[in-house]
Amino acid sequence: MSYVTITEGNFEGEVMQSSIPVLVDFWAAWCGPCKMIGPIIDKLAEEYEGRVKVGKVNVDEETGLAEKHGIVSIPTLILYKDGSVITQKAGAVPKHDIEAMLKDYA
Repeated sequence: MSYVTITEGNFEGEVMQSSIPVLVDFWAAWCGPCKMIGPIIDKLAEEYEGRVKVGKVNVDEETGLAEKHGIVSIPTLILYKDGSVITQKAGAVPKHDIEAMLKDYA
């Protein structure tokens, strides 16, 4: 497993203070589109290891974190760099769209 499970307790350290860009996947176990892109996210976590950190937030377990970041639909992917949101996408987007999010930062 090359991704980090993100919680309210570790968000600051794992995402906001990360020395490399962080792609955060806000998802839920019951979400069909989340299940569709889950394997893609896992693969990208391996491919970009050391260049981009990949984190996953289970919105059912971390409702406060999802609310704080304005998550209204899942899956939502947000790319953070130096503690700021760079870009985000919602829905089951194809791998090449996710790679396009990362290309200038990885």
